Amino acid sequence: MKDPESRTIFAGVDGRTDTELPEWYRERHGDADPVTFAEAVRDLPQAVETTVAYQNPYTGEWVETERFNALVEPSRARGQARDEDMETDPLFHIPTDSYSIINPVDVYGPLEEVLREETIDGTPLGDVMFGEIRRYRGGGEVHMDIMFDGLEVRLPGRSDPITMGVTSGYDFFGEHAVYVEGFAQDGYCSNTMRSLTDKEVIKHVGDVRNFRTWWEELLAQVELVADDLFEFIRDAQDIDLDFSELPFTVTEFYTLLGFPDYLAERAAGDAEANAASPFEIDMWTLHSGATYALTHFFQGKKGHPSISTSASPTTFCSTRKARSSASNRRTNSS
Repeated sequence: MKDPESRTIFAGVDGRTDTELPEWYRERHGDADPVTFAEAVRDLPQAVETTVAYQNPYTGEWVETERFNALVEPSRARGQARDEDMETDPLFHIPTDSYSIINPVDVYGPLEEVLREETIDGTPLGDVMFGEIRRYRGGGEVHMDIMFDGLEVRLPGRSDPITMGVTSGYDFFGEHAVYVEGFAQDGYCSNTMRSLTDKEVIKHVGDVRNFRTWWEELLAQVELVADDLFEFIRDAQDIDLDFSELPFTVTEFYTLLGFPDYLAERAAGDAEANAASPFEIDMWTLHSGATYALTHFFQGKKGHPSISTSASPTTFCSTRKARSSASNRRTNSS
């Protein structure tokens, strides 16, 4: 996958929390120096509008136009005005006048409020939140994973949980103003499961909706998925595909799901390596192969909303064998 220009690890919603990264996540990011989520969000670049002009090719005169407005990062623009040596261009985009700016605090400020009120086992979600923010294109495109320590599924025989959360992001380039969907991360094998809920996308057009209500509804969906995830996994383990009887190979199975060849080969290799038989593979193992390939070998941007796969436990159930009950801890409103 494409490496971000920068990444920030966070733990806890704000400075009033004393949140530590879970051990499995800290081991993977041993050199991380986490900040709070509120601090990380407010450190992200923002966009403001300024007027645009074009040069008349016949007179050389610059003519202002109200049909477009340039989106610039204000602190970078100020630095440029002071003749500072700016490494990053302040300009993000020049959209039409129908474009609606949505800055990160507009979206994630209301989330902070919700996380202080919603609880898991009596503890505010803001006290157990952690994750990562990734920047691309000069900070004009951002993707993040937000997880909740304790909102999880534990499989027998594993020390590390499958931890639930949401993946979200936005850009200033006219594609999506903001998106979010449920996801989970498997601490045992570092695989990421995306598309666990319907993807919600807001465009850069029209009025900005009530983000607080939006986040409340989305977190309720994630709670429901957390309650059901183990059942999806157990059902998937009971569905076997006998590839010796099918008109396609394991690699072709992933190709039929829309995986490009390089990902289909990686997914098939992982599934075959973790199955009891390379010819008879259960759907959870096939799902794990898919998430393994997407997590570790996808050549796009991690968490980009265009990443979509049928490999969601709700539609393409799967993982390795777990035969007894899991320990699910639910999120409840205070």
